[in-house]
Amino acid sequence: MHLSRRGLLMAGAGSALAVAAPLAGTPHRAEAAGRLPEEALAAGLSAVTDAGMVGVFAEARDGGCRWRGASGLAGVDTGRPMRHFLQHRVGSITKTFVATTLLQLVGEGRLALDAPIGRHLPQYAVDGVTVEMLLNHTSGIGDYDTVLFTSGEDVERHRYTTFTPDQLVRLGLAAPRTGAPGERFDYSNTNYILAGLLIERLTGRPATEEIDRRVIRPLRLTDTYFPGHRTRITGPHSAAYLPWYDGNLRDFSVTNMSWAWTAGALISTSADLNRFFRALLGGRLLRRAELARMRSTVPLVPEQPEAGGYGLGLYWLALPGGPYWGHDGLVFGHSTISLHSPDGTRQVTLGSNVTHYAAPGAPDPIADATFAFLITALGGSSARTPGPVRARTVAPLPGGPALVHPLPPAAGRQTG
Repeated sequence: MHLSRRGLLMAGAGSALAVAAPLAGTPHRAEAAGRLPEEALAAGLSAVTDAGMVGVFAEARDGGCRWRGASGLAGVDTGRPMRHFLQHRVGSITKTFVATTLLQLVGEGRLALDAPIGRHLPQYAVDGVTVEMLLNHTSGIGDYDTVLFTSGEDVERHRYTTFTPDQLVRLGLAAPRTGAPGERFDYSNTNYILAGLLIERLTGRPATEEIDRRVIRPLRLTDTYFPGHRTRITGPHSAAYLPWYDGNLRDFSVTNMSWAWTAGALISTSADLNRFFRALLGGRLLRRAELARMRSTVPLVPEQPEAGGYGLGLYWLALPGGPYWGHDGLVFGHSTISLHSPDGTRQVTLGSNVTHYAAPGAPDPIADATFAFLITALGGSSARTPGPVRARTVAPLPGGPALVHPLPPAAGRQTG
């Protein structure tokens, strides 16, 4: 579902982290955490599944201390418990990896952020759009996924379809413009397909291989990879559920992710993502000048500049105890949010396994429980902020409103 920008800021961190009926008696599993609040984290993660999430996992870090936990089920048909180490489709967190790679090329003098995209990709030239506007979503270029996925039938029909980047870009360029170049932040996956094509034009290598060579392998992110046209997640993983038209949950963990490519196809784990963001924010992947450009942001909502800003594949949010930097990601059935202190020493990454369950603005206890867990993990206190405040998400759910359906009742829950 493609939400409005204001809707995104008001949505809970869990509005992308979906809900299912309560799971009674599901054990919580966690590892010790040193000075992290182990008992509070364990209780907080269990509260997410108590509120209705099918399965959720997380890793929190504070300096050299680490806590890992999981609650609920990885598969409702088998009764498999969720585990903290499972691989997960992390959606738009892919964009941070892509932006990091392009900024390395900027640091090498091979790319200028203020260059028009037509300089390197003349076949996709849009007057006034620069490389930087792609990376901070101010290009005004339409989002192809709102055209590609307008219903659940579209998701099922394209489940095994292989899309080329050119096809995706052409869809985005043909979609209505969202504004003038540089006018305002407006999230579009088309921007990051173009970013992937830029990597290929500048390096002469496949974009996913270049990201692997520059970022994934140097950090030894052994559970992080692009699946290419492979439909299955290589390692242990949970189901990826959508509430379906028949009132059941349908598992989309087996699917061709070429539709997301450099905008959102990455697979990773909570541990790998925390390692990546710690290295990025700690200055290990980019020179100081390029990291500063990455953190130069535009308001997520112009009327609320104090709420958060989007940089180059990285955003900050004004949460209790913050600001915190990171990104969230959503694909069909898997969602992830990864937030970090400015120096990358205090961290939390959380993933869950149902999406497209509720319209924005609807009561969402899972979002409230998720927010409380995230703030606890980051060392803040949700009690400092009066009223029903929730963590903000930025990456919209893919597809159109027709994909959103209520979750099945607990007694009748089955997978399709």
